[in-house]
Amino acid sequence: MSFVQGDFTMHDLSMPTLQLAGMSVELTMLSLAIVLGLLQLLIAARSGNSQRGLKWNVGARDEPPPPVSKVAGRLERAFRNFMETFPFFAACVLIVTLTGRHNWATVWGAQIYLAARTVYVVLYALGVPGLRTLVWLIATLSIILMLTSILWAGMAAL
Repeated sequence: MSFVQGDFTMHDLSMPTLQLAGMSVELTMLSLAIVLGLLQLLIAARSGNSQRGLKWNVGARDEPPPPVSKVAGRLERAFRNFMETFPFFAACVLIVTLTGRHNWATVWGAQIYLAARTVYVVLYALGVPGLRTLVWLIATLSIILMLTSILWAGMAAL
């Protein structure tokens, strides 16, 4: 943090950033969130489908699925939860990219979203209830931070 004549701005807060393949931080986080989502899909499908059996897996699935273990069920629910928040995150990143409104809020929001969603999967798989909800809230608030930055152009001046 640096102070200029006792004044503090959000620009004074630095956070390590990650950029891959020449993309912005926000697009890098979106790309990594896609990887996280695909990994969640594959792990949840593998853990659940291996317990349901071949007949159910290749069938029409007209009936409710057979029950799976607690962990497999948690992995499936964590993936469904990811799919509920990911479209909002992706939309924010795309709007930021198309409008060029990159600022501290969009960078922090994108990085916090990915970190929180990664932690969320682990907490959900382990069955940690209270902390998991707090981490979900942090991920959701990071989307709101990005959206606020998009809608309120004055935030970049903070």
